[in-house]
Amino acid sequence: MESNLSARPAHAVVIGAGLGGLASAMRLGARGYRVTVIDRLDVPGGRGSAIWKDGHRFDLGPTIVTVPQIFKELWAACGRDFHAEVDLRPLDPFYEIRWPDGSTFRAQQDTDAMIDEVRRLSPGDVAGYRRFLKDSEARYWFGFEDMGRRSMHRFADLLRAIPRFVAFRADRSVHAHAASRVKDPRLRMALSFHPLFIGGDPFNVTSMYILVSHLEKEFGVHYAMGGVVEMARRMAAVIEDQGGLMRLRTEVDEITVAKGRATGVRLKTGERIDADIVVSNADAGFTYDHLLRNHVRRRWTTRKLKRARWSMGLFVWYFGTKGTAGMWPGVGHHTILNGPRYRELVREVFGQGAVAEDMSIYLHRPSVTDPSCAPEGDDTFYALAPVPHLGHAGSADWDALTETFRARMTAILDAQLIPGFADRLTAQETFTPATFRDRYLSPHGTGFSIEPRILQSAWFRPHNVSEEVENLYLTGAGTHPGAGLPGVISSAEVLAQLVPDPEFAVAAPRPVAP
Repeated sequence: MESNLSARPAHAVVIGAGLGGLASAMRLGARGYRVTVIDRLDVPGGRGSAIWKDGHRFDLGPTIVTVPQIFKELWAACGRDFHAEVDLRPLDPFYEIRWPDGSTFRAQQDTDAMIDEVRRLSPGDVAGYRRFLKDSEARYWFGFEDMGRRSMHRFADLLRAIPRFVAFRADRSVHAHAASRVKDPRLRMALSFHPLFIGGDPFNVTSMYILVSHLEKEFGVHYAMGGVVEMARRMAAVIEDQGGLMRLRTEVDEITVAKGRATGVRLKTGERIDADIVVSNADAGFTYDHLLRNHVRRRWTTRKLKRARWSMGLFVWYFGTKGTAGMWPGVGHHTILNGPRYRELVREVFGQGAVAEDMSIYLHRPSVTDPSCAPEGDDTFYALAPVPHLGHAGSADWDALTETFRARMTAILDAQLIPGFADRLTAQETFTPATFRDRYLSPHGTGFSIEPRILQSAWFRPHNVSEEVENLYLTGAGTHPGAGLPGVISSAEVLAQLVPDPEFAVAAPRPVAP
């Protein structure tokens, strides 16, 4: 066996070229694995990919990069220089939040500037805001640098973390924690909405996620020139330079299993690809319910997945505008436009199938930072509104609702943010939860996989090393530590701690919880 193992490098198949899958493939290639990455799309990046239309580049998913050092560490693990290959630009302000009463809040990296913003809205909340920042930093060191960068697949890991959870009041929601520090409802929103970036309900997700405020303050918010898709392309180039293979426009139908061990994958075409280990960057729910549909599952059964709480869906309208580059000077790279309701709207988005009449909108205008995404003199936008996923009773028929919802969104944007834009529209694309279901194979058309509530996080989340099949590993939004950037990149770091060295990959058993 030793001579056989030394005769060829161990083979790892990675299902999905999302950012978590690409990062995992990079780390495996750096370890000496021969890597094949398979994705059904025609461009790498998954939800971080893009589409091009009439001179516009529409970045489909994540628009900001935080904690750039984790990318630097990823590239360094491959013997590369991240900043030599990716042009990352800091944004200032990060984003502007607007409310229906005309008030605004500009999120910035400078602490004194942020305190001035707090003081402008609510002078009596300055002291509480300072306490909130300290709370956020403490949770960052535990939640991100400790738990978020190591595996939580052993129950003992959870038991050791419980005292810290208790001390940090992890049972309290993000919004409840913000409300304990500041009184102004606008500030409570500004300090609590961040879980929506990773598919979480701020009124139910654990207060550990207030750590995002420290991430922003400490490391800033950045934009990758060329969009996140350009970063994904650079990642794919690293994989190919390592000798790996990128197979795009290729779909995996099943993970093959023999004697309880993953042995490779079977494609939609019937082709079989053998592997020593399999890494799934597909949604965890899709991995277990479809790719392992012919394997008996003990924990992640169809019934359990149906009972899980899933993240919300997304309505995303991508559009270009003609000759507007000098218009709307007050509208920057990111704007969050609040509707008339916060708590009630969030409750409806996460708890019912029907789509509300009102909405809150996240507007992305990358052309103010990166002119390459639009024809000269024009703008590229996307407008995103959280909506219910398709798994609720009475869920929306988006074939029938899309035009009506987009008309409502148009009216809001025209009245409150970019007046006259509708007369200058050019290229357009619209994604609904049905698109997420069909394009990304996302259960219920969710935007971010399983919702990161406290009993669906860490040990309670699908593990990075599969509980069901040996030699199978999970990466990306649906596993630990969770969705978003940097979460999916950290999942690859965790995975790299679990896989055996390639010379032992054929014979080594998976890590087993004691």
